[in-house]
Amino acid sequence: MDDSAVPAGEVRLVAMTKKIKIAVVLGGQSVEHPVSCASGAGVIAALAGDEFDVVPVGITESGRWVTVDPEAAKLAIGDGQLPQITDGTGSEVVVVPEAGGGALRVTDTAGGTSVMSEVDVVFPVLHGAYGEDGTIQGLLDLAGIPYVGSGVLASAVSMDKEFTKRLLAADGIAVGEYVVLRRGRELSMEQRERLGLPVFVKPARAGSSLGITKVTDWADLPEALETARRVDPKVIIEAALTGIRELECGVLASEDGGAPDVTPPLEVLDAGPEGWFDFDTKYLGSESPYDFAPQLPDGVVQAAQELAARVFTLLDCSDLARVDFFLLADGTLVVNEINTMPGLTPQSGVPLAWAAAGVDYATLVARLVRMAVRRGSGLR
Repeated sequence: MDDSAVPAGEVRLVAMTKKIKIAVVLGGQSVEHPVSCASGAGVIAALAGDEFDVVPVGITESGRWVTVDPEAAKLAIGDGQLPQITDGTGSEVVVVPEAGGGALRVTDTAGGTSVMSEVDVVFPVLHGAYGEDGTIQGLLDLAGIPYVGSGVLASAVSMDKEFTKRLLAADGIAVGEYVVLRRGRELSMEQRERLGLPVFVKPARAGSSLGITKVTDWADLPEALETARRVDPKVIIEAALTGIRELECGVLASEDGGAPDVTPPLEVLDAGPEGWFDFDTKYLGSESPYDFAPQLPDGVVQAAQELAARVFTLLDCSDLARVDFFLLADGTLVVNEINTMPGLTPQSGVPLAWAAAGVDYATLVARLVRMAVRRGSGLR
């Protein structure tokens, strides 16, 4: 395929007789780097076969783009070990904007360059800041390279818990009580009274339960703010809800442009030592922290699926997402957050929920790639 013959903004058509060449980007500069490594390793393995030609590209924590050995054991989370893309890994990769569609260029150790020609699509399996927040999406848009996942606006809004809640509330969707503290701001007495105790102190633009503290005594607030601000200078403080059940729905865009497909809600079962689903419990604890067929009150399954689809559409998301809810004792569903690039290891909640719904992991990943290739580059 000659990309130079394709006008910018038009769909790149991939002949059925050739493999789809896909650059899977993993790692990244956020605190979720290890989770991205594990998710990316799963996606790379799922795309192995006759239909796809996979080029693994890692982003180190310092921001260097490098080629990656897909067989490296360090890409998997296991035995309490967290994977990492190091600065000494592979050859340097750069994104090159070009008329008619950009390219990924590799600089070899001898100082020469080669172009990853015929890259049809990029799969940015990145979680958190500088990956899931619209930054890499904007870079790829400028370069004219199609990619899997939501666009710039949906990625940025969904990553920022403040603006997710603002938009949902404006559309009449229930969200919990919260306060946002930007750099240098502190919680007032009026805000403390409104929130009550306990509260969850979180980085406003992070995931995987990193940087979060449950505060049950206001004396512990300064330390919790410091923990969150090590991840993000903007902090969100959320009132804790009592007597709740945590539910999650996977959302997948329709291949024919219709309403998105949504999994039945799974229920989060495991809680960490402080009674909430923290990072260690998610990734280093139980191998089965979910119930994929929970017993729920009448109407909750359909209501959760409809609400997940509504959130996905309202925020202008593409391809995939995970919507998290709190189910209150009276049956009310409160939206907690949305993730536009949820964990994508074969053992992650969303892939397992789709598997339970009849869409196995390899089929899920391949469907995402094909949708991105058909959509092509340019405004959505």
